[in-house]
Amino acid sequence: MDELPTTQSLTCKLKLLLTEDQTKAVRRTALAYRNALNHASAVAFANGKMSQGMRLQTLVYQELRERFGLPSQMACNAPRQVAAAYKTLWERAKSNAAHKAKGWTKRRYKGFDQAPKFTAMTVTLNHRRDWALGKEQSVSIGTLSGRIRCRYEGWNRHLDWLEHTADRGITLGAAKLWQDPASKVWYLLVSIEKALDPKATERITTIKGVDLNRRNIAVESNTRGRCRFYHGGHQKHLAERAASTRSALQVKGTRGAKAVLRKLALRERRLNADTAHCVSKSIAEPHAMVGLEWLKDIRNRTERRHSKKASVKRRKANRKVSSWSFADVQAKTAYKTRLSGGVPIWVDADYTSQGCPICGHAGRENRLNNGLLFVCARCGHTLHADLVAARNISMRTLLVRQDWVRTGRLSAVPEASGDEAKAVRLSRYAELRWSLDASSVL
Repeated sequence: MDELPTTQSLTCKLKLLLTEDQTKAVRRTALAYRNALNHASAVAFANGKMSQGMRLQTLVYQELRERFGLPSQMACNAPRQVAAAYKTLWERAKSNAAHKAKGWTKRRYKGFDQAPKFTAMTVTLNHRRDWALGKEQSVSIGTLSGRIRCRYEGWNRHLDWLEHTADRGITLGAAKLWQDPASKVWYLLVSIEKALDPKATERITTIKGVDLNRRNIAVESNTRGRCRFYHGGHQKHLAERAASTRSALQVKGTRGAKAVLRKLALRERRLNADTAHCVSKSIAEPHAMVGLEWLKDIRNRTERRHSKKASVKRRKANRKVSSWSFADVQAKTAYKTRLSGGVPIWVDADYTSQGCPICGHAGRENRLNNGLLFVCARCGHTLHADLVAARNISMRTLLVRQDWVRTGRLSAVPEASGDEAKAVRLSRYAELRWSLDASSVL
């Protein structure tokens, strides 16, 4: 990662104000597109689980045009979307094989047991071919019945971006027609690229580290000793109540119970997204370098027991691990940090909650019964374990900042480095010591 990104990808959510006839046309188009996706998925599955978009398009293009009546561009988008889905499945299968070789899991990957089924009411649209913005807050959308033009509503900031694309450094991309499963309202999800201020990163004034865990949503600490805990107690309470309700509905198993389960899942998704937005907005302050842990494959590396003899406590712990939305919090924090003129980076998560920030001693004995209290076995330093992790992350972030200033290259990329490079980084991290004077290097 020698160069920082110059643009940030975002999605503008626009509520479409459709008439009754327009709603029918959009729904008919979405149904045809969904059927085309499932047909292309079956063809790809029958031909060796194909993940090459152009090869799949050659096989199904003509049939998608004749059988489902799709316009030419939609008949190209459907096989490409299916091929992308199969590519993701292949990556997961390879990851599962690697995890089995390392002994992290014994479970067989089941994603290829049958052809993936597409159920969402969505349609992928290309800019200037299938959709285009018009005057007076209107949009033109292509359907099976021809073009329709309708007005839209949305968040004021998104509306301002779309109205002044040139002045705001906005580049429009593809869009997706999507129907909300609960309200049945149609939305247009517009992908945009927003240009970032190239000089904003030269004004970094704050270095902070963020620790994510299942006890607290996030714990942040900067090099000046300031810290903040994001407990998320209300969210945890609602999640436990939803889990109890879900269990009762699953036992009941009626058609009405399944409908309530779908609504409950959407409600939980909205709650988690809102919590992640609120936490990430507080973390992403202007002109800050925010250090985040590289937690890829953390669920596979975490010990879990899936046997039928697992206790109720163990099953509850497994559910909490599976519902831990750390990636969503990190992704939202990263893009909000970039938009505010900061720099998000990822550092190694090894031993962040076991290493003493004062003397450098690392070991499991520093965590008494793996609890919230950190007590160093060498120097006796005592502190909240999550705050210790946040301070270690902030020191690692500061080290990356110093290397960046000295060499002009931002080289800390955990996902792209080998074991030897990681070992060198960990040895350098072991030499770090916590001091409130660390901010003086900025």
